Amino acid sequence: MASNRLRPVIYLLRHGDAEPDQGHGDAARRLTEKGEAQAQAAGLAMAKLGIDVDTCLASPRVRAFDTATLACRPLGVKVEVVEAIGYDDYDSLELAAGRGDTLIVGHEPDMSAEVARLTGANIKMKKGGLAIIKGSQLQALLRPSELAGISHSGPR
Repeated sequence: MASNRLRPVIYLLRHGDAEPDQGHGDAARRLTEKGEAQAQAAGLAMAKLGIDVDTCLASPRVRAFDTATLACRPLGVKVEVVEAIGYDDYDSLELAAGRGDTLIVGHEPDMSAEVARLTGANIKMKKGGLAIIKGSQLQALLRPSELAGISHSGPR
């Protein structure tokens, strides 16, 4: 387990760019090619940064689940679907309790609201963006372009 702290590190990843509703409802919206690239870059960047995630929890909505699946491949972590991330208010610390350092893949405005609740920071998560929260501090807020840059940089 990456963390033996009482309070795990929380990684919040907003799903990548998604197609408009094709008549199948919001939950069925799929990632665009750009969204797939954003998800892959997020996972590769996390791996290059040496981020060791114990658990990945994702919204059941297609675009978030697919983002989580693509991002978790280089991290070697399985994705667990949590209904509340897609449809309800949730407490990321409660979801992560006993699971170690946790990556949560979800939607706006919930992601930004969760950053604000945990840290007091007033931010807006970009599609494919990543927030890293340690304790009650926002350690990093990485835009998709920054994650892509890290993922394409040489080995660390």
